[in-house]
Amino acid sequence: MTSQYSTISNPLATVTQLQTSGSQLDGIPADLERSIFFAGASLTQSAGVLLRLPQDTIAKAVMTFQRFWLGPEGGSLKDYGAEVAMSSNKKTVDISAACIYLIAKPSSHPVSPRSVLNVYAYLSAKRSKAAGLDAFLNPESYYVSEGTYQSRRTTLFKHESLILRHLGFQLHVSLPYTLCINYLQALEIFATADKSHAEAVARRAFAYLNTALLSPQLLYLTHQPPALAVAAIYLAAKDEKVKLPEEEWWEVFDCEREELGFLVVGMLSLENFAQEEKKKWAERSVPFSLHDVETELSTTYDKAGRA
Repeated sequence: MTSQYSTISNPLATVTQLQTSGSQLDGIPADLERSIFFAGASLTQSAGVLLRLPQDTIAKAVMTFQRFWLGPEGGSLKDYGAEVAMSSNKKTVDISAACIYLIAKPSSHPVSPRSVLNVYAYLSAKRSKAAGLDAFLNPESYYVSEGTYQSRRTTLFKHESLILRHLGFQLHVSLPYTLCINYLQALEIFATADKSHAEAVARRAFAYLNTALLSPQLLYLTHQPPALAVAAIYLAAKDEKVKLPEEEWWEVFDCEREELGFLVVGMLSLENFAQEEKKKWAERSVPFSLHDVETELSTTYDKAGRA
């Protein structure tokens, strides 16, 4: 990633980082990797909501989770997994949980290790139930005893250090949410449209920005916040039938037509991708632990990595 930091730009992924990941170098098929990363980003989003964190904090955690696995020098699912197993039937804190804890710590909404571990224990139990492995979500299935908590807390801190080391302590993240509101004001959406329509455009634009966080194309790691905000406004205004200037207004906000078109397609394609993933993993859980990844490789893929 580049090292140019500002309040409205991020270090973007390089071509090499996008073409090859540490997981792929270790023999993880690209489609399995995409499934795990999508599920991991979704898990991070869900955990942030349950922890009542602001969306900007959750978004930074999701981006940190994605950056950890990026490129040949990034983390590999063969080394860590998205969730590391302590034994065959117990799993400890995962990379997603460490990202949430790490990003929330210096924010105005820090969360305790116990809160993070309790939420992830609950989400882990929910994942098992969704895969049909548990007919009823018994509270005992996500209870974290004192001994288990102490062990998992230690692992949480180890994963926190691991992420910092992999990212070189570079956790800078700029988000498009504030820019989105500023651009809507600059386009006079709040002045020209009636209040209900203007608010609907803003809500819809934020929904597109939140959705883009989960994109398998890693839109937040390959495009700057101004372009993401422009694409979200373009789609939101179209959905709500709010007229935008006839001129190429996006160029004022440093977004080219080609980039806008790519982002629009990327944001709209996520719904179909999510539906395909839901169908693909309807009968089993997405493999998060090292053991589950190895099992998936041995049962579903051949030696050449083909399903």
